[in-house]
Amino acid sequence: MRFVESEVVELKAEIVGDICKEVIAFANTKGGTLYIGVSNDGSIVGVENADKATLQINNMIRDSIKPDVTMFVHYDTQRIADKDIVVVTIQKGTDRPYYLSSKGLKPSGVYVRNGTSADPASDTVIRKMIKETDGDSFESMRALEQSLSFEAAKKQFKKQNIPFDSAKMQSLGMISTDGIYSNVALLLSDQCASTIKAAVFAGDDKGTFQDRREFGGSLFQQMEELYRYLDMRNQTKATFDGLYRIDTRDYPEEALREALLNSLVHRDYSFSASTLVSVYHDRIEFVSVGGLPTGIELDDIMLGLSVCRNPKLAAVFYRLQLIEAYGTGMPKIMKAYAESDVKPKIEVSSNAFKITLPNRNVAGNKAGAPAGEPKSGEKLILDFIGSNGYIVRSDVDQLLDVSQSTANRILKHMVAEGLIYQDGNGRKTKYRRK
Repeated sequence: MRFVESEVVELKAEIVGDICKEVIAFANTKGGTLYIGVSNDGSIVGVENADKATLQINNMIRDSIKPDVTMFVHYDTQRIADKDIVVVTIQKGTDRPYYLSSKGLKPSGVYVRNGTSADPASDTVIRKMIKETDGDSFESMRALEQSLSFEAAKKQFKKQNIPFDSAKMQSLGMISTDGIYSNVALLLSDQCASTIKAAVFAGDDKGTFQDRREFGGSLFQQMEELYRYLDMRNQTKATFDGLYRIDTRDYPEEALREALLNSLVHRDYSFSASTLVSVYHDRIEFVSVGGLPTGIELDDIMLGLSVCRNPKLAAVFYRLQLIEAYGTGMPKIMKAYAESDVKPKIEVSSNAFKITLPNRNVAGNKAGAPAGEPKSGEKLILDFIGSNGYIVRSDVDQLLDVSQSTANRILKHMVAEGLIYQDGNGRKTKYRRK
């Protein structure tokens, strides 16, 4: 028999460390046969103890390659020219990509057969193999990063007195029976690559920003830190109903919480773009990657219909009592603004989902009230005029806790709408009801 290396044949004179690379390359490509005891030129050198060599190779493959490929490897001993050679037959595996457990799911650990050599696979090839094996569901795919830790997740589970062990992780779809982490595990791990970018702007556009932050780590960590960041900026304003003081936060806490959780649970993590949270003077905008699932319309979402993009991730948040039944988020946000003149706004494109929460304490907010009806700040101004006969610009500054320019803009808008009229000019200008 003449031995020649090819796309499906590899020759090794002896057992060497890179044998596992050859096995991986065959299992990831078309399969092949590895002959131990045959030199590169095809000459037979043999092995001293075929049984011992077979056991050694089997142990190397079992301990060094993930996922378990042993079921696709068959051993045989052939005697040629009074010498024993070990024949290792490798089939194309069903759990590709296979990789060196010491290197992980990256080019230095994943190999494919290219002609007569085992070459590192590119990131594109690795992702393609994962997609072919695991399907299109991002959260069910094997994570490219397998060296994961879960300190933030452990703390979150401990808060609800739920154990966080291998059995629990398997039941939640975070890890397979042979110890391979899924993308759900990656998202909840301390090594999560997806981030949230938040920015605070001085006015109602992006002209001047006051602060900028990026939140990383486990989604649990991002959730906690972003909520604290937004809560610090959720001010409380006081109004009076006769003798009684009424405190109103800029944003209903439940609406803020639901918008935040929605941006975490429903975004499309197969894209590398960050979730964006923008805090303006009159609103907060949450923009997450990924439009609505095919066949679902915005009206369906507002009615409470939910087709979850990440059901495994949602199940984890549900188990931890962070979210309730699917489809309750949007109705909760709208209900939180039921008594407010301004209403949340939901916008959807093919690749993004945007929730805008209006600031309930900012006068002149363009969202919410029907055309021709005074907004909440304008009502305060009209009530003030009703009690005092007129109002001046400095009164508006204090009444609404806004800047001079904002007060002037509100007053001009009310004049244009015919709600009030201007009496005089300059510093002596007064505004009265028509």
